[in-house]
Parts: sequence; structure tokens; C-alpha cells
Amino acid sequence: MIKRQYISLRRGGMSKRKACIAILLALASEEVDDKNKKRRLWMKEWYKKRCELSHQCLLNELLVSSPEDYRNYLRMDQDTFMNLLTMVSPVIGKKKTQLRDALPASQRLLCTLRFRATGDSFEDLKFACCISPQSLGNIVIETCDAIVSSLKDVIKIPESEEEWMSVSEEFDRKWDFPHCLGAIDGKHVKITKPYNSGSYYYNYKGTFSVVLMAIVNAKCQFLMVHIGTKGRVSDGGVYGNTRFSQDLTEDKLHIPAPSPLPGTTDPVPYVLIGDDAFPLLENIMKPYSHANLTKEQQIYNYRVSRARNVVERTFGMLSSRFRILHSTINLSPTKVSKIILACCYLHNYMSGDGEQYVESISRRQLIPFEPTVQQSSLSAKDVRNKYCQYFNGPGWMP
Repeated sequence: MIKRQYISLRRGGMSKRKACIAILLALASEEVDDKNKKRRLWMKEWYKKRCELSHQCLLNELLVSSPEDYRNYLRMDQDTFMNLLTMVSPVIGKKKTQLRDALPASQRLLCTLRFRATGDSFEDLKFACCISPQSLGNIVIETCDAIVSSLKDVIKIPESEEEWMSVSEEFDRKWDFPHCLGAIDGKHVKITKPYNSGSYYYNYKGTFSVVLMAIVNAKCQFLMVHIGTKGRVSDGGVYGNTRFSQDLTEDKLHIPAPSPLPGTTDPVPYVLIGDDAFPLLENIMKPYSHANLTKEQQIYNYRVSRARNVVERTFGMLSSRFRILHSTINLSPTKVSKIILACCYLHNYMSGDGEQYVESISRRQLIPFEPTVQQSSLSAKDVRNKYCQYFNGPGWMP
């Protein structure tokens, strides 16, 4: 390299003495620059003391002295945590290299659970985990994907009329609403405004959000969730664009055929129950309009609202367990969808046995929402009137 520089300088007309001096000065300048350069750290020194400073030490103490606080810290007991760790470890485990040791799968799962339990930013969470915010961002999303993949067999739609009948009988026994296949509602999960998104994620509550659409059973377990639709779309619009809605319309869900309600003779369809945001269909019942209600209609509205309250309770339980749902999540809608979907899987996983259905994150983009007047068919109104007559007759309760 030096020889080439010398030849180049000589060809430019410089004398031997001046060419040598120029090369020596250039070499000296490079040496000074190298000394003045700051050496880039591989990681901060206190990150290297993770075993001493991270929340793992606190958890070990809580496990011995206060199991209840351990459960509150991770939103699950040790047995549940270890079972979950066994399932996700093959997916999130990393191999160590010659340069550094890999972060254990247990630490990756701990960080992810704590992130959902608190809703703290990655910048705040780094002090408890002793992991950089950049690494935490990757770890949380990878672990959420692993949780959904590992728990895929826990959540599925009923595949036969007998399984649907079991859901219906549970609603009748607990909430005095026969022929009910589930309660449906939507929840807005607040996010920061996505870049260059305009008002697509701006909802009627005055915040930016993605919509969590869910159908739950009588035991506050998810039967179906759909997450990721822009916040400006109404609950009815979100439901209409789910795969569940399409399968229901095309009669692919093996729902039982209409049959008489107890103490009656006229066949009545099995239905979902929702609020005013949803359309009135033969398989979806909602309350009567609140204007000029008769006493009988008020009783019907009460019975629908009483049974439908189970989905509100489920959202409340989910938000109480995973406080991230109370915060404004500063991530992209796609990442937010993965985090919330994993929360729903964990909710069902920790709420007992049962078979539920969860639809994958919808990647379809809906057309811009235009408000429309929902029109109910006469047959749907007839079905609602039959339920009204039942609740004021054979199905009356004090």
C-alpha cells in the first residue's frame, strides 16, 4: 500500500524526499485518529451483571417467601410458568456463541410476561431485566409468536353440534339464556398514531386504536378473537369481515338446527348475542331500540344484557391480568396485534379447560368505513319476538 502511494506521488512530479515525508505524515495522522476513536462497547457494563441485578433474583426470593406476590408479578403461579416455559423453550431458545452467551429462554419468557403485566415501555423495562430496549423489542415479539404457536391446540372452534350444544347448555344454566352460542363484543386497544396513517385508526372515543373482536362462552373463555382492524371501523363492520362471520353465513360451523325453546313448540335458531353495534340477524340477537319500549321488551332487553355481560367481564379480566391493555402501546399495529393475541391465548390457557376458537390475525385491509343504517330482515325480527315471548312466558324468572 505504501509502495503504491510512493509511486503515485512520484508520478505526480514530487521529489523522492517530499514523497517520503508526505507518506510519513499520512501514517502519523492515521495513528492519531485511531487513538482518538472511542472504542464501541459491545454492551453496557451493568448489563453484564444481569444475574446479580435483574428481576430473576427478586423472583427467586418471592418464590420462597411470598408465592402470592410471585403470582402477582408474572400473573401466573410457578407451575403454570414452568409448563409454559417447557412448551415455548424449543422455539425461543438460542445457542450461545464464542462472542457471548445467549439469553436463556426463561429470561425471554420472564421479560415478555412482565411487559404484558405492566405495560411499561422497553426503555423502562430494561432496568428490571438488564436487557437493552432494542433486544427487548425483538424478544417480546418472538416470544408472543412462540406462545401462540405453542398453545394453538388449546383454542379451537367447536367442531360438532354436540360441542355447540354444550356451549348453549352452559349459557342456559349460568345465565338463563337458552340457545345461546356466545356473547360478542369489541374492545378498542389504544395505540400511538401509526406513521402516515391519517385518521384510519382514530375511533369514536377520540383515541387511536386497533379493535379486539371477541366471542366468549358462559365461562368467560374466548371462543373467537379477531385483532388488528383499524379503530375507525364499527364493531358490526369488524365482525362482518371476520372468517367466523363468513363461515356462519355459509353454514360451515355445524351449528345445531333450530329447535323449540323449553316449554314451547315453535323452532327457534341458535344465536349469538350482542349490543346495538351489531346487525340483527337470524343468528345474532340484540336489544330492542330504547325508544318507546313495552314492558315485555324491557324484560327481553334485560335478559339479553344480563347474558351479554359475560363478554364485558371477560374483557375486564383480560385487562386486569395484562395491564398493557390499559396503556397506550407505542408499537406498530402488527406488533400490537401479536401481543394482544398472545394475551388472549394465555387467558384461555390459565382459565381452565374447554375448547375454544381463535382466528389468526387478519391481514386483510378493510375498505374505508362508511356509516350505514342497519336493516333487519323480517325473519330476524320474528326470531327476536319469539325470544321476547319466551322470556315473558315459559322462560319467565323472578
